[in-house]
Amino acid sequence: MIEQIGKPSMPLALDQMLQQTAVFDLSVVFGYPFDTRPLLLYDGYRDYAAPIALQNYLNGAYLLDPFYTAAVQGREPGVWRMRELAPDSFFDSEFFSSTEVHPCISLQPGSLVEEIGFLVPLEGGFNAVYSLMRSKGSPFTNDEMAKLSELEPVVRQTIRAHWRHVGPVERQPKLDDLMETAFESFCRDRLTYQQRRIVQLILRGHSNLSIGQIISVTEGTVKIHRQNIYKRLEISSQQELFVMFVQSILSKSSGNSDIYISKSSK
Repeated sequence: MIEQIGKPSMPLALDQMLQQTAVFDLSVVFGYPFDTRPLLLYDGYRDYAAPIALQNYLNGAYLLDPFYTAAVQGREPGVWRMRELAPDSFFDSEFFSSTEVHPCISLQPGSLVEEIGFLVPLEGGFNAVYSLMRSKGSPFTNDEMAKLSELEPVVRQTIRAHWRHVGPVERQPKLDDLMETAFESFCRDRLTYQQRRIVQLILRGHSNLSIGQIISVTEGTVKIHRQNIYKRLEISSQQELFVMFVQSILSKSSGNSDIYISKSSK
């Protein structure tokens, strides 16, 4: 595997090495600069992920991914289960279950059982995430996670060496509103600052209780805020809120009105 550093064959060799420790079905490496869309450094979806789901993810839905949040917020390097990084209601969220914006869920042979990721700081000044996914069977065991943690320094240095020339990315003009500011600009003319903050937490998978703890209000107050948000946006569900947000960021990223997610999808 080390002999493949700098060659196109390195990511596959890395997969093959780790398969001897913990079997997985799919893998991918994303670079996550803070101020532009992710870089797809290695596509190990092996044609199982729907192309449109990957396109939608790269065009803006990544903003809802816990691994993206961990990468741009400077979470310490290591191997992480997604559930260790995700908000408390993330796995009930529209993003996690959407086959149109979440590539891991769009698998034809099965659904995602678990995703884990190696968080790796690159020399270019931003973090990469090397994700391993199981689409069948059971989640990674504690023993497998322990063995992968032992290999983490090797994985980290291999990825850093292989992608050492991946430097800072220039922000693309069409993506000005696709970074963290996407949440701030979303429905700015229809929602208050507090309401936009709550929308961000809802979309990222926080429950009413969790939102209340973050913004220091009661769970009941959050429920009232949620009702007022839906009323102002003329919607009636979290699913419609999710679709509205994704349509907003995808239309801005494409520069036109071509949207790849329908209101009837779940």
